[in-house]
Amino acid sequence: MQEPSLHHVSCLDARGLHRMAYWEWGARDNPRVLMCVHGLTRQGRDFDVLARRLSADWRVICPDVVGRGRSDWLADPSGYQIPSYVADMVTLVARLGVEQVAWVGTSMGGLIGMVLASLPGTPIGTLVVNDVGPAIEYAALQRIGLYLGHKVVFPDEQVAVQALSAISSTFGPHTPEQWLALCRPLLKAVPGGFELRYDPGIAGPFQAVTPELAAVGEALMWQAYDRITCPTLLLRGAQSDLLSVATAEAMTRRGPRARLVSFDGVGHAPTLVAEDQQQVVESFLSSWQPAPRVAPTSSD
Repeated sequence: MQEPSLHHVSCLDARGLHRMAYWEWGARDNPRVLMCVHGLTRQGRDFDVLARRLSADWRVICPDVVGRGRSDWLADPSGYQIPSYVADMVTLVARLGVEQVAWVGTSMGGLIGMVLASLPGTPIGTLVVNDVGPAIEYAALQRIGLYLGHKVVFPDEQVAVQALSAISSTFGPHTPEQWLALCRPLLKAVPGGFELRYDPGIAGPFQAVTPELAAVGEALMWQAYDRITCPTLLLRGAQSDLLSVATAEAMTRRGPRARLVSFDGVGHAPTLVAEDQQQVVESFLSSWQPAPRVAPTSSD
């Protein structure tokens, strides 16, 4: 079975440099580059099934956002914020040596993609936003905050997978083999069992969000969304508690006027493991081609 290669890129932060890991699938000379960016406590191997499916036609890049997976942890946890993540992704795109990419972002990865897609000169040519929007339901933030940042040592892999699949039950139905594949990359062997591969410090900025700060952030995110011009697909779990029906429908009328597809029996967030979810993403991406590279002009 095809497996990705692991690479790293150095990125700037307030205290110096940190290394961000990324998983690469497909031919390195393929100009069709797809960036797949994960959610808050996840990592790039979440996209293994989708990446394996698309790697014949795409160069698929799945970063571990800083503080997660095989990436470094930040010396200053206050840096775990969307603007910092966007800057890291700009550095990664430059490392890849391409001018345009397609983007699939789940939850936090969707927010990163929306902000990057809104910027002048953005490298994002087409965008898939998975179960997130400018307005995030505060009750969902509270639910996530209940387990975020707690350092737990699981006695063995089976107990860890059972606990993680229970927390992630809103992902929808998965086979035991699929849960194992989704959970195993999150685990790091330590004395006495297994820990999760993310910095508990990411909980700090997240748990500091008040309803008032959330309202300010929502206004800024809508401003960003309204500046997006690239083709955009919005995916929603029909039972999502994070992306409301009202917000999803507003996203089809504003900004890039996203095409909306909902999946029954799924909450936050579709994992893009199920066949119907993969087909929707593959079909949407199939029509996009990166713009031809423009040769630099010389000046005296």
